[in-house]
Parts: sequence; C-alpha cells; structure tokens
Amino acid sequence: MHIDVITVQPDLLESPLSHSIMKRAQEKGLLTVRLHNLRKWALNKYGQVDDYQFGGGAGMVMMCEPLVNAIEELKKEHHFDEIIYMTPDGPRFDQKVANSLSLKGNLLIICGHYKGIDERIREHYVTREISIGDYVLSGGELAAAVVIDAVGRLLPGVLGDETSALTDSFQDDLLAPPVYTRPAEFKGWKVPDVLLSGNPKLIEEWRYNQAVERTRLRRPDLLDEA
Repeated sequence: MHIDVITVQPDLLESPLSHSIMKRAQEKGLLTVRLHNLRKWALNKYGQVDDYQFGGGAGMVMMCEPLVNAIEELKKEHHFDEIIYMTPDGPRFDQKVANSLSLKGNLLIICGHYKGIDERIREHYVTREISIGDYVLSGGELAAAVVIDAVGRLLPGVLGDETSALTDSFQDDLLAPPVYTRPAEFKGWKVPDVLLSGNPKLIEEWRYNQAVERTRLRRPDLLDEA
C-alpha cells in the first residue's frame, strides 16, 4: 500500500510512523507513507497556504490553489483509490472502514488545519471524509496517524500472526474477550481453568461467551448494531 499525506505539520506524523508496527511495515516494503508539506505549493515566498474566510468570522481557511496544485502533482505519480479528508464533521471511523481501506492500493490523505479547507476542494477532489470522533483537534495530522496505523496493521504480512488482527475488538461487532499470560497464578489470582484445559473447542466457546458478555456490559450499542 502507498499513502501520500498532505499536511502543514509533517513533524507531527513522523514519530507515530517511525516506531513499532508501522516502522516494520515500511521496512518490509509492505507500506509506503510519504509526507508532503503543503507549503511546498505555497503562493508566495512567505509560505502562505491559508486566508481569511469570505463573509467574515474567526479562523483562517486553507486555500484552493495550494491544495489543487499539490493534489494534481501527486495524481501524476499515482492513481488514488481514495482521496481522504480528515475532518471532525465526516463519518465516524471504525473497524469496518479500516478493513475496507486496507484493500486499497493507493490513498491520499489531506490533513485539515485552522478552520478547515475551502469547500470546493471537498466538492471536487475528496472522495471520502473521515472523523475519528466527535471532538476537534488542532489539525488532521494525529487523526491521519490513527487511520494509517489502523489500516496499515491489517495489510498481509505486517503482523507476525495475521490471525491476530482477525480476533481484535470490533472485527465481529464484539469486544475482545479477556486475555491472560504466565504465570497461571499470581498473588492468588488464577487464570480461568478452561484456558489451561488444552481443549480448543471449550476455549473457543469460553472466549465467545466472554466477548458477548463484555460487549453487553461495556458497549451494548454494538450488539444493537449487529
């Protein structure tokens, strides 16, 4: 998978993409992420990429021309399956969206900043809008890092055990069941006997029942959706 990111704060994305699973995915050649500073396409020597709102009001708006120039230049290098705009008023990001995006080949992500981007970019270039929650961040960079991480870890070969992602929370509209590791007893706290039984069928049934119960208690809305 190849992902291009247009941003005015590339430094905010460098660290999340330079460690752990995302680092290994890129080292294996399974994921390529390129960060593009929008100021490269600025209108003047001062690096201007934003201007005042028409109609007045507080906050600056990212301008059409720099964004169009950036998008058009990058489109000459790749055919993008999706041009994504990170925005708090977009549809909510979830595991189903991550699964869908993991099947794509090339993505372009636009990180909003200030009061957002000129609406005409959304109308004529953006193919998908994504929000990671009902709150406002200083910019779309941290939200983009969340999307890239959630999608990148699903790519075949990225995780050491590919079945791990399939048993994560939300993959089947359930939260993941409790997990335990050694020692089997610690401070008198014992691991459930069924997990030590060596019986795969009983273990699977226990995990499913635990997942359903945990979801019922913590996220009953997921059961309603299912």
